Amino acid sequence: MNSYSHETYGERVAGVYDEWHSEYDANAIDRLAELAGDGKALELGIGTGRFALPLSAKGVEVHGIDAATSMISRLRSKPGAERITITQGNFAEVAVQQEFALVYVVFNTFFALESQEAQVRCFRNVAVRLTDGGCFVIEAFVPNLNRFTGDQVNWATKVTTDVVELDVGRHDPVTQRVVSQKVVITDGNVRLYPVQIRYVWPSELDLMAQLAGLRLRERWSNWQREPFTAESSKHISVYEKT
Repeated sequence: MNSYSHETYGERVAGVYDEWHSEYDANAIDRLAELAGDGKALELGIGTGRFALPLSAKGVEVHGIDAATSMISRLRSKPGAERITITQGNFAEVAVQQEFALVYVVFNTFFALESQEAQVRCFRNVAVRLTDGGCFVIEAFVPNLNRFTGDQVNWATKVTTDVVELDVGRHDPVTQRVVSQKVVITDGNVRLYPVQIRYVWPSELDLMAQLAGLRLRERWSNWQREPFTAESSKHISVYEKT
């Protein structure tokens, strides 16, 4: 039985997320602050606040949505979290009642929405919540199908005398879905961290934006605003209302 749901990843990984992903790109915070201006910002999949807290420290009023109670608890325990308004739920619904100058989703989190329908719904709900002149920012990897052999992946990402870490997954090219596990093996202990995503090509994101009444304003290959090219492994896409 597949019991994976939209909060599963966050609930499983909350205890180690900050250890695995403690750093952030200061340029990302600068770009997001510039895009928010004097308005409010909303982060989809806010997690433990890796981006939200430094953005809030720059004086931006930050709100966030996340499905996982454990991730939200981690965020609320941190200094500065009292300045952030958090809503629990599936971020595809964008279940907030305010308008925002900036809505953003970083670190491939948009792909956590497991169907095209949910992704399209997210775009439409974001568009409703944008102020005039507001924008929707997505940071995501560019799909690289060469990482799969026989539509599978099995990588040893860490091997020491004490720990073995594996990334194991299956790829469905028809639905553009990847069902995977990060497996952490220590002496006498095995921990599983499931991840399920639906990846999206940049061109498909542009079409989703069009369906929602948005259009692409800019696309960069990194937070330094370097041009997006055929060699880029990720993109930051900025959408605005048409």
